[in-house]
Amino acid sequence: MPPHSAPSTPPSGTTPGAGGSRTSRRAVRAGVAATAVLAVMAGTAAAAPAMAEEERLARHAAEPVRYVALGDSFSSGPGVPEQTGTVCGRSSSNYPSLVAEAVGAASFRDVTCAGADTSHMTSPQESAPPQLDALRPDTTLVTLGIGGNDLGLAEVITRCVILARLAPHGSPCKDSYTLLGTDEIGARIDATAPKVDVVLDEIHARSPQATVLLVGYPVLFPDDGTACRETVGLAVGDFPWIRDKEKHLNTMLAQQAELNGTTYVDSYAPSVGHDVCKPAGVRWIEPEDSSEGAGFHPNAAGHRNTAHAVLASLKN
Repeated sequence: MPPHSAPSTPPSGTTPGAGGSRTSRRAVRAGVAATAVLAVMAGTAAAAPAMAEEERLARHAAEPVRYVALGDSFSSGPGVPEQTGTVCGRSSSNYPSLVAEAVGAASFRDVTCAGADTSHMTSPQESAPPQLDALRPDTTLVTLGIGGNDLGLAEVITRCVILARLAPHGSPCKDSYTLLGTDEIGARIDATAPKVDVVLDEIHARSPQATVLLVGYPVLFPDDGTACRETVGLAVGDFPWIRDKEKHLNTMLAQQAELNGTTYVDSYAPSVGHDVCKPAGVRWIEPEDSSEGAGFHPNAAGHRNTAHAVLASLKN
């Protein structure tokens, strides 16, 4: 699905640091990341002679996968059976757990936590320690799903539901966030970009040999912009507006991944047709809290979709 829009002012990526410019560090990391990705790609065109490539792949296959999962509630899986704790809303069936099983991880640390934003990567989240503390120099795989809480996604949806009572057939939420020609949510997304940049930079610094994947958000509302007011109490015109804001968020994340020598995982495109408006058994996003998952969050099928997208990215 083509992205809706791009952040207007992506970070320049040239801020000097202790180890040289950020640009130069990214160039080195990009080379390391490219080598790591090549090492897990079966059937990749060989740059070296065939025998040398076979030997390199054989050596990699013997290396243990040490996996750390970072992120917010779209990664932790609140409400998805079975829950492994009450603090962070983690599920034993969330996509990090499925990925860990699929790759046969020798070690797996899932520190994803509902409510996390970029600040909780380096600072505690109530009783949960900083997520980046789980990283080690020998970590070989990292997934990160972050950004929605930085722009207040839950608060936006709640506000939209309230405003829909005033103008159910208009776009009152969009209007409230775009007064006087502004784009408040777009500005929040753009402001989150440098925060994601810092997080990715720190991940690469702490685990320089790791393959790092930045996971985007799956489809929430119908991709064709249609409304389902009988399921979700938004105004008709706010369904396509929120869709567009999510695409903007995913576009920003994809750009930050590219800037940081990181693989972007698109979970949006493969989830089209499984949005919150679809009936039970078809939808991958729950419209309200249920035995299948938390409201406006992926259910078990949604996590299987994201796990598949992560695993596909590792093979490409």
